[in-house]
Amino acid sequence: MEAAPDEAAPAKAAAKAAPDEAAPDQAVPAEGLSDEGGEARAGAGEPFAVRVRVTWRDAWLLVASLILLAASAAFVAGGVTGGATLGGVMFSVFGFAGLALFGTGLFLSAGQMVARRPVLELDADGVRRTARWPLPRRAGKTLPWDDVRAIAALRRGVDGTRRGELDYVVFLRTPELVEMARTSERPRLVAMTMRDVPATAEAVPWCFAVERNWDAKLPRIVKEARARRRVPVIDRRTK
Repeated sequence: MEAAPDEAAPAKAAAKAAPDEAAPDQAVPAEGLSDEGGEARAGAGEPFAVRVRVTWRDAWLLVASLILLAASAAFVAGGVTGGATLGGVMFSVFGFAGLALFGTGLFLSAGQMVARRPVLELDADGVRRTARWPLPRRAGKTLPWDDVRAIAALRRGVDGTRRGELDYVVFLRTPELVEMARTSERPRLVAMTMRDVPATAEAVPWCFAVERNWDAKLPRIVKEARARRRVPVIDRRTK
């Protein structure tokens, strides 16, 4: 009866070893990408959406559009009261042009703030670039996970400028792009983020600039993507 614990010991050791045998598939590290940004929030089967945060700057732009819209309406009113004179006609022309311009801007800005559509979605089907409001949602594009060969993390820009340095996440679809991301020098990598370079044109549709007002940063986006498909991550932000 005293030998029973010794007989159970190998079974306990095997049970403890089982998670370690599965770990390599679950803990494949992103190549050089740090663990900053916290743990992935959504499960692999739940959609993960990245949205633009509403800032005070956005609110001031709305207020400015309202003021300019009111000024345009005042121009129209002044032109109408001025009659058929040259000054009245000019006031009316400028007023109607302002109403069309600032009214459209106000409509689009307010609509996008209210609609709060994601700029990037990750779900079980793939990567989705959502159509901007007021386009219909079906106008968005989806890249299936089966077509994603790797994810590249890039950095572009210069400190001290208006936009500064920005991180980019690129979902690579071809072996050629993967090899380019692994081995190319920095100028060639920057080309992946530019629309007018034929050699990297295939990378552009699935290249996302991680803006400062996004509600998720690059490490978080990569974690969420790899929770859905274990693809290699090529971190070329600093090298």
